[in-house]
Amino acid sequence: MKILIDSREQLPFAFSGKSFEDVTTEAGSLPTGDYSLAGLVDLVAVERKSLDDLAQCLGRERDRFERELVRARGLDAFAVVVEGSFEDLAHGRYRSKLNPHSACQSVLSFSARLGIPFLFAENRAGAEYATAGFLRQYLKGCRERLKVIEKAEKEGSQVA
Repeated sequence: MKILIDSREQLPFAFSGKSFEDVTTEAGSLPTGDYSLAGLVDLVAVERKSLDDLAQCLGRERDRFERELVRARGLDAFAVVVEGSFEDLAHGRYRSKLNPHSACQSVLSFSARLGIPFLFAENRAGAEYATAGFLRQYLKGCRERLKVIEKAEKEGSQVA
């Protein structure tokens, strides 16, 4: 599995270690998100956020962030992976004056209105694992759909 990492990503995941033996990476320019799959950038993406960055995106950068989420709805699959817990967000454990209740309600609102999952992964290692896992599961689904299509084509050609 080749993961494309947006060249603007400031602290990219390394995807190294036993959990990532099937992963290679390449830097590039992604239209949406920070991580995607080679050949599938118009179909799937993951946006990575630290807790501080998320608070900023829910506060003073909200309009820009919401536009990005609306654009992401055009993809087959998209998720926001957060390096922190929902509890951390709820208790305001970030560098921002954003009201924790408002931050939590914004995440829930984006999820409900836009259908965008926010995966709170506790820490950086968890977020890296969740990112690769999300992309891996999407790719697995693509391969399964391709098998069904190939089977249908084969059966269709035998009937004709």
